[in-house]
Amino acid sequence: MGNTFGKLFTLTTFGESHGGAVGVIVDGCPSKISITASDIQYELDRRRPGQSSLTTPRKEPDTVSVLSGIFEEQTLGTPICMIVNNKDANPKAYEHLKDVFRPSHADYTYQKKYGIRDYQGGGRSSARETVARVAAGAIAKKCLEKYGIEVLSWVSQVHSISSQVDPSSVSLEAIESNPTRCPDPNAAKEMISVIEQARKEGDSLGGVVSTVIRHVPVGIGEPVFDKLKADLAKSMLSIPATMGFEIGSGFRASTMKGSEHNDPFFTDNSGAVKTSTNNSGGIQGGISNGEEINFRVAFKPTGTIFKEQKTVDSNFKETTLSAKGRHDPCVLPRAVPIVDAMARCVILDHLLRHFSRKSY
Repeated sequence: MGNTFGKLFTLTTFGESHGGAVGVIVDGCPSKISITASDIQYELDRRRPGQSSLTTPRKEPDTVSVLSGIFEEQTLGTPICMIVNNKDANPKAYEHLKDVFRPSHADYTYQKKYGIRDYQGGGRSSARETVARVAAGAIAKKCLEKYGIEVLSWVSQVHSISSQVDPSSVSLEAIESNPTRCPDPNAAKEMISVIEQARKEGDSLGGVVSTVIRHVPVGIGEPVFDKLKADLAKSMLSIPATMGFEIGSGFRASTMKGSEHNDPFFTDNSGAVKTSTNNSGGIQGGISNGEEINFRVAFKPTGTIFKEQKTVDSNFKETTLSAKGRHDPCVLPRAVPIVDAMARCVILDHLLRHFSRKSY
């Protein structure tokens, strides 16, 4: 229950943070999509721990093994199963958490829901699960390339440091040019400074990831409950540590007049219908309108910090906790490829649903 996402292009993830492996089964992928192990590995390398001083020091190569569904570097149209073995698991580092509930983690809620929990790194609730999502997103990426659809995410804010970047001009090269994954060099420098300071203090920071989706055709999305923006919101809020989602003008729309917020239509030189502004974020009535899709996802500060905090134990006795182990002082840089992956899965799923009812 709750481990499968999508309607036609589906992903089912499995595995725990310090278990043998994490993995995913992708079903509904079209056949004859060209893909190599290195295509998948590239995305996993963007998410893997230990890639810079700004991330957890856990050393995981995150090498993917494709068990089914791909033959001679082409998808077969059958279920694709991929696993990534946990090589640097350290369960003993979590022994001190066996009988203690970490503040702002899933320890207490999992214990109450299931009557049992894997205290080793959070088990299934750990962000380690997102390895599987990124692998699935790599498959979706190759499918979307066939239609010229591009998804790009970047860090637009860390704590109080914000960048001013035009979404229409952001490139992958600019995003990957800095370990923060912020394409604004000046803001990125400040972000590095505040993240490093938080690490020294045993604390953590949150922030915002921004996303642009380009070249989505008009008509993608379903009415009422399966609106494209609704599925994007669900996919983003399913990512660990997310706290908010806004599309287009977002919460700023509440401060605007209709005359300010409406996106006027016009026809360009080719006769295509366009909008002169994009407060709708590329989606109207839950359906793509052909403009760039823009949204933002807010992430909370990493829950595990090394400062002493008040909590309760499994006997519901008050106690204190100073966490140990290996943790990100800020999840934002490694969240970028996860946001990319989930957005790609949503767009591909809706694209396939659109094609399934299209008249020929």
